[in-house]
Amino acid sequence: MADVADPGVCQACGRQLPSQQGRGRKREYCDARCRDAARRARARQSQGKRRTVKADLTARERHVNLDAIDGKPPGADDAVAARIISAAGRLAAQLGQPASPEGAVAAARELSAAAEAALQAAVDRARAAGQSWREIGDVLGTSRQAAFQRFGHPVDPRTGQPMTRTVPPDAADRAAAFLASFTEGRWDDVLAYFDDFMRDRHDADRLAGGWAQLIGMFGSYQAMGEVVPVRAGDSTFVDVLLHFEAGEAMLWARFGPDGKITGLRLHPPAR
Repeated sequence: MADVADPGVCQACGRQLPSQQGRGRKREYCDARCRDAARRARARQSQGKRRTVKADLTARERHVNLDAIDGKPPGADDAVAARIISAAGRLAAQLGQPASPEGAVAAARELSAAAEAALQAAVDRARAAGQSWREIGDVLGTSRQAAFQRFGHPVDPRTGQPMTRTVPPDAADRAAAFLASFTEGRWDDVLAYFDDFMRDRHDADRLAGGWAQLIGMFGSYQAMGEVVPVRAGDSTFVDVLLHFEAGEAMLWARFGPDGKITGLRLHPPAR
């Protein structure tokens, strides 16, 4: 195409676009955020229609990041809000009855589940408004990948259908137990969680050496953040913030279908 002297305005936000020089397609959006917002607006307009994933146009290594947000029925967010209010009321009533501690525990668990549903609804709304996973991760204090893994709606490129996000019932307890063994330096216990591939490439000395490097960089270990397993394909992941005396690091672990750890790494937290 020839030079574009008058490229017009952004199709998403309406701002004036800069002039273009050289060959190439005519610019339609300010940046990737506006392009993403426009795509989501088109998706909302086509609510109720079957959407297919163009897997052939997506790099294979990014298939796990394909994300589809289906339209919600009217009043869906209102139902989430009503659930929160109801659960909070039951917990407040139970806390006022010391004679029934088990009732308070059950009510607190119900409120926790309602809060998780509300957080999912809020993230879905943010995505529909054009917010990126990086921006959402910044608000949540985690990486964009961890935010997607917890709240995204991945689509199976083979079928075009949503992928399951149901985690094994013991995943949280198993992940917490592994992390306790790791941060306490019980390396033989840590190795027992590894699959054959991981055990062939790690031993107690290597694990202890890596942990010592972290201590040397950030000081003594203090605590870990919330352990929230997420499902991606056949694997379950955790990405947990570790707090040290003078800094933080993220510990990422991948659990296979048999519960064994098939991948492990330490990386800087999202900024």
